[in-house]
Amino acid sequence: MNNRIIEGRLAFTFPENCQSSKYDEWSFYRNQFNSAFGGTKAIDIVHIDNQQTWLIEVKDYRHNARTKPIDLGEEVALKVRDTLTGLIAAKCYANSADEKQFARNALRKNTLRVVLHLEQPKKHSRLFPNAIEPANVLLKLRQWLKVVDAHPVVVDQNTLRPDMNWTVEG
Repeated sequence: MNNRIIEGRLAFTFPENCQSSKYDEWSFYRNQFNSAFGGTKAIDIVHIDNQQTWLIEVKDYRHNARTKPIDLGEEVALKVRDTLTGLIAAKCYANSADEKQFARNALRKNTLRVVLHLEQPKKHSRLFPNAIEPANVLLKLRQWLKVVDAHPVVVDQNTLRPDMNWTVEG
């Protein structure tokens, strides 16, 4: 749908030959699915490349600290669960033909990948350089998501992996 997606203060640029969409802004999610099951959560970006479907959650704590009491890994895992359920429902019931087709394309891939894009403020402590320790979040993600993606990743603008065919600025 889009090759450039703005999420907060970050701009994600995806290749032209791929499909990307802000799932949490879909008409289907907002108007049909969000109230299902007493309320659902949504991943920020769904990206489909030639090989796989990526579920990308974006957290930017450079300007505002995290205040939610829920564990970050658990929060992302719940969003992944709800997004996958929403994509299945959208494939059949979305009112928008574009959203319905995007959901079909996303679910057609044989591999799902989960990414937490985590931006943090620069800290000057050598002992505790991060407010949120990415390794701890990654451990939780692996525990929660092993049946969906046994190798989820936690990245920031400077640590995107080569198999991630997008860029981030902001």
